[in-house]
Amino acid sequence: MNQPDWYHPDRENLTWDIFGEASRYLSQEIVNSGWFPDVIVGVARGGFIPAGAIGYAIGVKEMGAINVEFYTDIGVTLPEPIILNPQLDTASLEGKKVLVVDDVADSGKTLDLVVNMLKETAAEVKSAVIYIKPETIFQPDFYWRKTAEWINFAWSALPVITADGSYKEGH
Repeated sequence: MNQPDWYHPDRENLTWDIFGEASRYLSQEIVNSGWFPDVIVGVARGGFIPAGAIGYAIGVKEMGAINVEFYTDIGVTLPEPIILNPQLDTASLEGKKVLVVDDVADSGKTLDLVVNMLKETAAEVKSAVIYIKPETIFQPDFYWRKTAEWINFAWSALPVITADGSYKEGH
């Protein structure tokens, strides 16, 4: 099988094909649990694509986003995650069951912040990620795979495209 240019044999590589399998698996796990969200909130930016895929797979049209910054570069984080603008209208979640979706529970600090913040308004909050890391402080309700490896996601593995047509590392 031909691998994409960004594929590294010493890393966990989530290609688009594997992502399709992972998102369907997660969606099936959510349906099998008997719990069904009214709203799905994707954690920007890594959770956007999985949140959309799960929303389509289980038929949820009410989608939201919450912007959180924690990683500032590969392997470099802020001391704690911070909520960025534009802010999610948390009042609109009152009385609703909310599924928070992200790409990975690495340290777990981002999910811990978001889930606990949304629990202040929503009736019930659960979480789903593609990957969990062994050292996470937050255990999501649903996940596809556990890995200790650095993860190359299909949507963020390539360099950023700049206005002058060049590329720069970092996402």
